Parts: sequence; C-alpha cells; structure tokens
Amino acid sequence: MLDDSQFVSRLDKSNALGVIAGQPDQLKQDFDFELSSKNKPTNIVLAGMGGSALAAEFINSWLLNRLPVPLTITRDYALPAWLDKDSLVLISSYSGNTEESLSCLQAALKRKLRVVVISSGGQLQNEAKANKLTFIALPTGLQPRLAVLFEVKAISALLEKFGLVSGLTGELAEAADWMSAHTGSWSSDSSTASNQAKQIAEELFNNPIVVYAGPTLAYAAMKWKIDFNENSKNLAFYYIWPEFDHNEFQGWRFPKDKTFKVVELQSKLDNDQIAKRFDISNRLLSGQMPSPIIIWSEGKSKLQQMLWAVILGDFVSAYLAFLNGIDPTPVELVEKLKKELQ
Repeated sequence: MLDDSQFVSRLDKSNALGVIAGQPDQLKQDFDFELSSKNKPTNIVLAGMGGSALAAEFINSWLLNRLPVPLTITRDYALPAWLDKDSLVLISSYSGNTEESLSCLQAALKRKLRVVVISSGGQLQNEAKANKLTFIALPTGLQPRLAVLFEVKAISALLEKFGLVSGLTGELAEAADWMSAHTGSWSSDSSTASNQAKQIAEELFNNPIVVYAGPTLAYAAMKWKIDFNENSKNLAFYYIWPEFDHNEFQGWRFPKDKTFKVVELQSKLDNDQIAKRFDISNRLLSGQMPSPIIIWSEGKSKLQQMLWAVILGDFVSAYLAFLNGIDPTPVELVEKLKKELQ
C-alpha cells in the first residue's frame, strides 16, 4: 500500500513527505536580526507551546555540556518569578498568535525584562515592532512541528551573537549536509522492502505506541511521540532511560492484555550502563511488555544521531498517517479548540 504512489499522493495533500525530506536545509537558513543589548544573559527562558517549544528542547539536549547558562522552557500563561534584569526571555510562537505566548510577552513587558520574539508573523510580530523588541522572523507556511529546525538554527545564531557558545552554525550546516544524504532511503520512491521508515510504520499500524530512549536520544523520543499524535493522529507516549527502571519498569505488569507497540531508540553514545539497562529490562519484562522494535541511531556525533532519529520518526509518522487513511499535515482538532477558546 505504501508503495502505491497514487494512494500516497491522494492523502499527502500538503506534501508532508517533501517537507520532512527538506528539513536538513532548515539548518542552513540565514537569520538577520540585531540585538538591543549584547550583554550576556545569566539565564534564558523560552515561553512556547507545542512545536514552538521543541527547538529549545533540541538545544538543551544537544548543548547539555556546552551551554554555560540554564535554558528553561515554560509552557504556560505565566513566567517564572525568579527572572530578573540579567535574564533573557524568548517568546516563541510559530504562528505568532498562540495565546499562552502572548500572555507571557505581556508579563515580560510589564516586568521590563529583556525579550526576543521568535515567530513567522501574527500578533507577536506586531507586538515586537510596537515595543521595539528584537524580532527573529521564521519562514512561513509550515506546521510548527515541521519547522523546528528553522528555530534551532535561529536560537543557535542568537546564542552565538551573545557569545555564549561558538561554532554552532557551522556544525549545523555540516550536519545538514550529512543528514541530507540519508533521507532518500526513507522517501516514498524507496520500496518497502528497503525502506526502514515504511517497515516500522507497518509494524506499528493499528496500535497505541510507546517510545523509549536513553539520554542521547531523549529529544528524539519526545518528537516521535508528538509526530505520532499530530501527523498520524495516533495515541502515543514516551519515556526515558535510566528513569524508566525506577518506576515505569514496574508498571508493565498490569493489565495483562496489552495492545501497545514499543519502540526503543538506542545510541552507542549513551553511557554503557544504558545499553545494559535496556537489555536487562527487556529480558525481565519478557511476556509482560511487548517485544520492542529496537532502532540504533546512526551518526558519529550527538547532533548527527539526534537528526537521524528525529527525521526517521517524521517519515515513520507520515507513513503511519497514510496507513490510518489520513493527511499528516492538518490538525483539525487543535484548530477547532483554538476557535472555541476565543
């Protein structure tokens, strides 16, 4: 079915597969903006929801041992009380109209905090202009979950301008070139017999899904879960090792009748004990947890492995959407909810 080009094109009305395949090029996007102050912040908070918060999650994972100041994410209508004049508040909303982000912007302005706005337009752009705030314009026309790498590049450029971390934009461009060479094997033109993404989607079809990962691919596990929810309109959850072995591990005992499919994203960059934990946990849970689909991420660096795992998941979720008989791109329930909240 997934090798039937007419079947795929009938459902993929907004060219989700093309957008997914082109994501590495987002990391080469140039962003032209000026900072009102180049004083290094002592801490950074990004206020954003859904896909508009994912770039900060990506940055936090990628630069865990390199970013010299904390980067905190708030998914709320309010900002943390501890922010001060040395803080930097990033207000992120791809559409520019997310009500939680707009609320946080008003709170930041009221408290006279230093603010940078990241958006593709909307009311946030108008507010940024009216209040003479630094504004980073994202390219328009995408779903936020498929524009994350644009914002990863934007935040990386911002961190470099502040002198917090160097070399990021070059690393991203190099990783983009490396990643672009891998997406062809997951494209719709590649047959199921040799297409890992299609094979995984077929294994997952018609089941709720749990995605597990170790620290290196923790962000990827989160992104897979979100993609299954938004692209495939499929129930999915995720969790991270080694924390898994301290609680969720025990939870697979009941109920006895389980219809879940389990995916494990594994990386040779993780601590050796993580691989050992996966092996022992899978053995001890045999007969209780469904046998997992184990995926070893490719790439020499953490950045490469994160990109590889994330984009594979994007493809898998799109193919699962087709198997579910739907277009991956629209999120009708989310849009309906937003209208009813007004």
